[in-house]
Amino acid sequence: MYANEFDATMQMIRGKWKILILYELDDGDGRFNQLQRTLNVTHKILAEQLQQLMADGLVQRHDFHEQPLHIEYQLTARGQSMIPVLDTICDWGLAHVDRDQLTNVLCDETE
Repeated sequence: MYANEFDATMQMIRGKWKILILYELDDGDGRFNQLQRTLNVTHKILAEQLQQLMADGLVQRHDFHEQPLHIEYQLTARGQSMIPVLDTICDWGLAHVDRDQLTNVLCDETE
C-alpha cells in the first residue's frame, strides 16, 4: 500500500541501483552477468533489485531455455514509460547541481 501516487512512483525507483538498471536496460536487453559487470554491483544486490523491478512490472525476464543458461532482462512497456520520468529528474539535476558535485552523469542535456 502506498501513501499516494508520488510515494508509489518513488518506491518503485528508490535506491541506488534501480535507476541504473532501468537506464542500462533502456539501451536494450541485458543479461545478468553483463549488468553485473557494467554496474559493478554484487550478485545478491542485482538479483534483489531485478526481483523488485519485476514485481513492480518495470522489468521482465526472458528465459530462452537453453544450455548454457541464457536469460535476458528487458523493460516492460511500464518500465519504458518510466524513462521520460527519469530523464526529467536528470534534467533537473543537471540544471540545478554543479557538475563538480557529481561523481558521474547518467544523462546528458544534449540527448
